[in-house]
Amino acid sequence: MARKKTWKELNSGQKAKGALMIGIQLGLQAVALKDLRRRSAAEVNGPKAAWAAGTFVNFLGPIAYFLFGRRKA
Repeated sequence: MARKKTWKELNSGQKAKGALMIGIQLGLQAVALKDLRRRSAAEVNGPKAAWAAGTFVNFLGPIAYFLFGRRKA
């Protein structure tokens, strides 16, 4: 099994891709948490605290919140 590379061992293209993925994750999470904060508990499917914790799961957490966590108006 190949060993994982450190940040210093990555080339500039790999570093750019990693930074982009981190930016997308943080952006999705920020938007999901902001939306969750402004909604009342009645507008959210399930406990708000659980959805807030779920947003910390890479990509899937914030996307799951937007698909399943919000009640339709």
